[in-house]
Amino acid sequence: MLIEMRVTGLTIDPLTNTPIVILKDMEEKRAIPIWIGLFEASAIATELEKVSFSRPMTHDLLRDILQGLDATVIKIEICDLKNNTFYANIHLIKNGNNVVVDSRPSDAIAIALRVNAPIFVDQKVLEKSRSMDLGGKEVKLDKLEGEKLKEFLENLSPEEFGKYKM
Repeated sequence: MLIEMRVTGLTIDPLTNTPIVILKDMEEKRAIPIWIGLFEASAIATELEKVSFSRPMTHDLLRDILQGLDATVIKIEICDLKNNTFYANIHLIKNGNNVVVDSRPSDAIAIALRVNAPIFVDQKVLEKSRSMDLGGKEVKLDKLEGEKLKEFLENLSPEEFGKYKM
């Protein structure tokens, strides 16, 4: 099952200085953090802030190419989480044909924001993201509450905390 989500912000992982994009469902009951690259975070931030440049940046160029080819992005989908790496697909329509393009979530999100396409996350990704694999030991984050969760996060090493990749 796909859950529609939206970008609610960007933050920085304090231990690794890696950008994190935060997605929340439309009812703001569920959220998912995705660690992303600096350039992709910049592309997402500039679109969220509606900053324009005199020349097209990479994601703007891709949007313009898609428009020039008369292809429409109908949605993006964060479809899997394997070995702490998120996977996404960009769904397009071109000449009545559906085209699915493999993508990093950060690039898919940057494009979705530029073309006003909905962002979906597969339910299984939400479930998988509730736990972290720390060197073969799985920790269920949704089982930790309050002070226990705070203590767990504070005691993570940088190697453990930064394991979620784009």
